[in-house]
Parts: sequence; C-alpha cells; structure tokens
Amino acid sequence: MHDTGVVSERAPAGRLQRFLLEGYERRPAAQQGPHGLPAAAEGRRRPWWAVMTLSGVDYFSTLGYQPGIAVLAAGVLAPFATVVLVALTLCGALPVYRRVARDSPHGEGSIAMLEHLLPWWAGKLFVLALLGFAATDFVITMTLSAADAAQHAVENPLFRDVLHGHQMTVTLVLLALLAGVFLKGFREAIALSVPIVAVYLALNVVVIGVALGRVVTAPHVVVDWTNLVHVQYSSVFAVVGVSLLVFPKLALGLSGFETGVAVMPEIQGGPDDTESKPVGRIVGAKKLLTTSALIMSVLLIASSFVTTVLVPADALESGGPANGRALAYVAHEYLGSGFGSVYDIATILILWFAGASAMAGLLNLVPRYLPRYGMAPEWTRARRPLVLVFLLVGVVITLLFRADVDAQGGAYATGVLVLITSASVACTVSAHRAGQRRARIGFGVVAAVFVYTTVDNMVERPDGLKIGLIFVAAIVILSAVSRVGRSFRLRDVGVELDDTARAIVDADRGEPVQLVAHEPPDAEDVPLTPRAREAALAARPRRSFREGSTEYAAKAESVRRSRRVPEDVPLVFLEVDVVDSSEFEERLQVRGEYRYGYPVLRVTSSNVASTLASVALAVRDRTGVPPELYIEWEEGNPMNRMSRYLLFGTGEVGPVSREILRSAEPDVGRRPPVHVG
Repeated sequence: MHDTGVVSERAPAGRLQRFLLEGYERRPAAQQGPHGLPAAAEGRRRPWWAVMTLSGVDYFSTLGYQPGIAVLAAGVLAPFATVVLVALTLCGALPVYRRVARDSPHGEGSIAMLEHLLPWWAGKLFVLALLGFAATDFVITMTLSAADAAQHAVENPLFRDVLHGHQMTVTLVLLALLAGVFLKGFREAIALSVPIVAVYLALNVVVIGVALGRVVTAPHVVVDWTNLVHVQYSSVFAVVGVSLLVFPKLALGLSGFETGVAVMPEIQGGPDDTESKPVGRIVGAKKLLTTSALIMSVLLIASSFVTTVLVPADALESGGPANGRALAYVAHEYLGSGFGSVYDIATILILWFAGASAMAGLLNLVPRYLPRYGMAPEWTRARRPLVLVFLLVGVVITLLFRADVDAQGGAYATGVLVLITSASVACTVSAHRAGQRRARIGFGVVAAVFVYTTVDNMVERPDGLKIGLIFVAAIVILSAVSRVGRSFRLRDVGVELDDTARAIVDADRGEPVQLVAHEPPDAEDVPLTPRAREAALAARPRRSFREGSTEYAAKAESVRRSRRVPEDVPLVFLEVDVVDSSEFEERLQVRGEYRYGYPVLRVTSSNVASTLASVALAVRDRTGVPPELYIEWEEGNPMNRMSRYLLFGTGEVGPVSREILRSAEPDVGRRPPVHVG
C-alpha cells in the first residue's frame, strides 16, 4: 500500500548535505515534539518543576535587563508601573495560558487553537501572520539576549580592558556558539537549564536582599525617591494614571512566559494519562505557569524598587555602566567585584540559554506548520539547515541594531505582546464556542487590555511592527511561491483503504483496475468550509434513485465509448470530496461502497488532482499492476482552471494529475496511465 507517512528522502550525495540532513525523515508535522525533536518518550519526561527551567531560561533571564528598562520607561514611577505589569501577569496572562495549556496540551499553543477555531484560508493566513510575529519574538530574543550577555561581559571589571569596544564581536560569537549547540544537538544541553536557573535565581535573591538591606540602613534614599514622586506628580490619581499609561513600555517583563506552554510535552504526566487526555501533564503545566509567574512577580517588583532608589539615573542611560545590567551594577556596588563577577557569569549563561530557548521555539514552529501547509521546502523539516537560516537572520538583526539592547526592546516587546494577545483572543473565542459566558467576558477583558498594550507599544516604538511586518511579508511571499511549486507533487502522508475499498480493488487481481474520476453528486463548484457544506447539503433536495443511477450509467457509457473499454471490464468510480482546500498534507482515508450497482472509492481531501494520483499509486502498490485512470476534460479558460486548482483544489484535474504522477514515478512502466477525454 502506498504510504508516505515515513519515507526517507533520497540520501544526499555530498558530505555537507549528509551532515545538514542527518536524521531527516518526511513525517507528518503532528509527529514532531518540541524543539523540532521527536516527541519525548514518557520515561524521558521530567517533573514540572524541572521543565519550568526550560521556559525559565527565557522568562527569568529578563531580570538581566528589565529593571533598568522599567526605570528608563517610567522614571520614578517604575515600581508602580511594575506592580501594574505584575497584576496583568497574574490576573491576565496566567489565566489565559492556563486555558491554553488545557486546550492545547501537546505544546502547539494559541496558534494551533486559532488554526482550529478559524476555518479554511482565513485560519492559514492568520497563522502565517502570527508566525511572522512569533519569528520576531524568538529572533529578537536571541539577538537581544546575546547583546545583553555581551554587555555584561564587556562591563565586567575583569574583562573591561580586553573587551571594551567589542560588544558587537562578543554578541556575534555568542550567536555562533548558540547555533553550534543546535548543530550538534540540544537535548543534552537542556539538562544544564536546571542548575543555571537555580543558581541565577539564588544569586538574584542575594543581590536583591542585600540591596533591600541597604535601603533599610539608609532610609534617606526612600525619602529622596518619595519626594521626587510628590514633586513630579500631584496626587495618587496622577501616579496611578501615569503608571497605567506607561506600563506597556514594561511589557518585556512578560517575555518568556508564553514559552511555558511550548515545553508541555516534556512534562511527566500521571499514570492514567493518554495522548488524547494527558490530565497529569496539564496539571503539571498549570503548576509550572503559576509558580514561575509568582516567582517572577516578586523578583520584578523588588528589583524595580531597588534599581529606582539605589542606581543613579544617568548610569542607566545608554552607554552608562548600569545600562542593560542594573542588578549586576548593584551586585558589584554592594557585594564587591568577586561576587559581581560570579553574578555576571550566571547572567551571561542564562541570557545565552534564553537564546537557546528561542531557537528551540523556532525549530518547533516552522516544521510544525509551514511544510504541512505546503508553504516551505521539504528541507525545512530538518533541524540543521533551519539553524543556519536563523543564525543568518540573527546576525543581520544584530548588525542592524548594532547589538544595542535598548534599541531592540520595542521589537522584542511587539513580538511578545502579539503572541500573548493572540492567546487571549483564542481563549475568548474558545470560551464563546463552549458557551461559557463568564469565561468569555473575563478573557474578553484581558484580550482588550492586551490589544491596547500592543497597539500602544507599536505606536510608541514602531520598530517592532516594522520588523514583524517584514517577517510576515517574507513568510507569506515565500510561502506562496513554495506552495505553487509543491502543488505539482504528491501531497499525502499516507493512503489507507478500508475493508470495502480493499475488496473492490482486489476483485480483479492481476488486471489493471479501471479508475473513473467522477465528481461527487453533492460537490460544490467552490469548496465550502465543513459547516457551510453541511448547511448546503441540508438545504438541497434529495435526489431520486433513478436520477442517481442515470448519472452513473451515463458516465460509465461515456468512458466505454470514448476510450473503447469493453463491457466485461468493470469500472471503479473514484470520487474526491474537497472540504478544506487550504490544507496541504493529509493522510487519505479511502472508503469503499456500492452505489446504484457501481463500485465507488470515495476520499475526503483538500485537492482533487493530487488525491487521484495518490490513490492510483496506492492501488498499484496493492495490486502490483498500474491502474488506468480516466479523467474528463474540463471546459473553460486554462488560466481560470489553474487558479481554481491552486486556490480551491478543483480545477485542471487531468493535466495536473498526469504531471503529479510523472513527477512521483519516473518509471513509465510502473506509472498509472492517465486518459483525458
């Protein structure tokens, strides 16, 4: 039986090609696990608290630069604006992602939720747009984290003389090392995330604790700060109002939180978990999200406060010793160069691993969606070529922004906020579809807040929107070109015949099966969404037995007369129901039945021509003899028919089926012949 579900591509000849495509197999995207790796076996999964460090290398690492960004954005109101951010995290982002974890327990996240909730091409185009902003998020995570890690290295007293003026070089070296890890393999490196996060959090507790102790012993710093607040803002209402207005600039404090769902497949589930209902894994994911949000909330508020009252404002400006490294500045100032250097090393490591988490996110998203949509070449399923592509993009972004942490903040925040906004919208739509009125209202309010925050950030710092739109445009254009190019190849990931279909095919073993392509009686000229198709069928009058029998008899007579097929040679009708032409790869289920005395093979798919070719090859593989395929010539403008084929999967069936078979089977003797008449 023809089955492309697990078919290795032809082994590449060159050594470099073999290295880049090592381990690559053409598999359905759903079989992939996180980070572009095969789904983890249950024995290799880990407790939720250990998996928390996988997302924590991104989420917790924002402490390296977030306190300074908060003061630059909100001034003396940074602690108040941070409280607003924490409230939005706990009351908005946390409930949203707990819902996403429940509805998407295999790590696909809100993008997959929206793909299922929005039908047909609308869902695909929306996913492509989200992938553009997701790419913005992850790529800027890599470049910003590497730049900030480089800044910690350059500003460290031990390396300042050697590395001064070489932040760009250090950033590019860190990006290259990151790519090197993924070219070698990432699963072994994941184990390092637990000690790195544990040490980093412990060091931050020490630094913030010592800083708070300093505040207690020198209360004048708090008095000076409160005096500034009173001088600049006349009332409590002014403080609250301005804090609400400026908190979108602090949105980087949410970055990395969204990756908590992406690592869900690594969480060890309960003994009664099944693949369709992994209840234990979902519970673990909710614990992961809640715990990380609580830890980060405490650290964000405390770090923002000590930075505001202890670090001079001019030191936080671009080029200042505390720029992008406020807590490191505090560590050196109050705990000495030795401890400060240890803190710098821990910060550099976790920031570098934050880039690793982002790279893993990219390797998870691209192979999961684009090849399945037909919108990327087959080699994008392989990890190593993608790593090199993302490295090149990261280098370009780093050069454009001159490895400046502050300059990349707007783009980073835009990517993060778009993803979180999409998650809140997905939860709102999901609650609405489920009839959960209170949940719908709650998620709707959260979605409105995130929409405001996202728009405000885009207006204030449009760099993120520009970069996101560049990524979106690049993905859409390249996807369209790729889909057109791949539209003339087999698109299935396996063909399965039910018992009746196998009996029909086996009825005349040793002789070519005569397959007659026939448009289903209830087919639409332009494929509808499943819901619209059900409504159209319900409204259509039922056909009589005589009408149906006459139609099949007329089609059989036409084929026998035009192709001189003898009366004693049985004809098998092959019908394709097109229900969602936006899909590309799918496993074809062939159903056999007898209708009006005629054997019929019926398939539901996204495309007629490719499905006819796939079923013909499946019949050949089962019987050992290439079947004959009869297709009726279509009338009309060839350009219009080709456009219908590319958009709706129904036009120009005969020539395209023949071309797909020619491409799939170079041996003419084994290729099913196509008769168009």
